Amino acid sequence: MATIHDDELAAHIAEEAGRVLLELRATMGLADPKALGAEGDRRSNELIMAALGDARPEDAVLSEEGDDTEGRPDRAGATRVWVIDPLDGTREYSEGREDFAVHVGLAVDGLPMVGAVALPGEDLVLVTGARRSRARTLAPRRDGPLRIVVSRTRPPVEAKRVAARLGAELVPMGSAGAKTAAVLRGAVDAYVHSGGQYEWDSAAPVAVAHAYGAYAARLDGSVLLYNQPDPWLPDLLVCRPELSGDILDALHP
Repeated sequence: MATIHDDELAAHIAEEAGRVLLELRATMGLADPKALGAEGDRRSNELIMAALGDARPEDAVLSEEGDDTEGRPDRAGATRVWVIDPLDGTREYSEGREDFAVHVGLAVDGLPMVGAVALPGEDLVLVTGARRSRARTLAPRRDGPLRIVVSRTRPPVEAKRVAARLGAELVPMGSAGAKTAAVLRGAVDAYVHSGGQYEWDSAAPVAVAHAYGAYAARLDGSVLLYNQPDPWLPDLLVCRPELSGDILDALHP
C-alpha cells in the first residue's frame, strides 16, 4: 500500500473502517448503545491509525480520538496532516440508523485537498481524486422548494432563518458526512451548521464537496482552514454553487 495514491488510500481506509463498524454492530447489537459507540470509535480509529502508520509514516495526524497520534510527527507546522473522524454520527450508529460515516481527510498546507467519506450503511464511499473523477459530479437538483439538511438534535437558528427567507424545508439528519453526501447526491440543496464542530467533522466532507463542484465555506463566506492550533471549527455551509449567493445573503442580510 506504500505507493498507493492519497485519494485511493483514503478511500480504502474509510471503506475498511466502515466494514469493521458494520460487523461490530451486527455482533454487539443495539442493547447497549453507549458501549457500542465507544467500541466502534475505538476499533475504527485503531484500524485507521495502523493503516496510516504503514502507508504514510512521515505524515502527521489529527484524530478525534487524539491520544492515538502519539509517536507520529508533530502536526504543528506540518505540511501534510491527515484529519480523521473514525465514527461520525456515533448516536446514529448506535441507534441502528444508516446516517453515520467514516471521514479520512488530508490537509496540505492547511487546505483540505484529499478526502474520503464512507457511508457504510449504504455501501458507498465518496472520494476525491482523478481516478474516480469521471463519474464525480453534483446530482441534478430535485424539483420543489429548497431543502436544507440540519442536525437531528440541534438544528441551528441560522438554518431556520435561511429557510424562512428562502421558503426552504429543513431536513434532519445525522453525521456531517452524511449531510454533505446528501447535498452531493441531490437529496438536498444545502447543509447549514453552526454551534459546534471540530476539524475532523468537516475536513474530509469539505474536500469531497470541493471535488464534486459544490460550494463549501464558513457561514461568513471565509475559507475553511485545517490543522490550526485550535481544531474548533464551529460552522459550515455546503451547498450547490448556484445557491451560495442567495444563502449567504439570507444569512447576512
